[in-house]
Amino acid sequence: MSTEQLHYDDQLDAKGLNCPLPILKTKVLLNRMAIGQVLYVEATDPHSVVDFEAYCARTGHELVHKVEDDEGVYAFYIRRVENARPA
Repeated sequence: MSTEQLHYDDQLDAKGLNCPLPILKTKVLLNRMAIGQVLYVEATDPHSVVDFEAYCARTGHELVHKVEDDEGVYAFYIRRVENARPA
């Protein structure tokens, strides 16, 4: 899937932040969003790929798409689900 085709409702710039801050900021924003909306997150922490995969697996939020290491920036599209489990 091309990133040009992906729609998102809100975005988070987590570049320069290290674990656990990108996940914590994502959690706060997702809790404010409507069910079904998509959050676009950019991060520079290489471990963020594993962190976001684990976060979505734990909570049930859908990791719609990820872009790994595009010039040092990792991008994630996360859809908020109705019955998310606590992280």
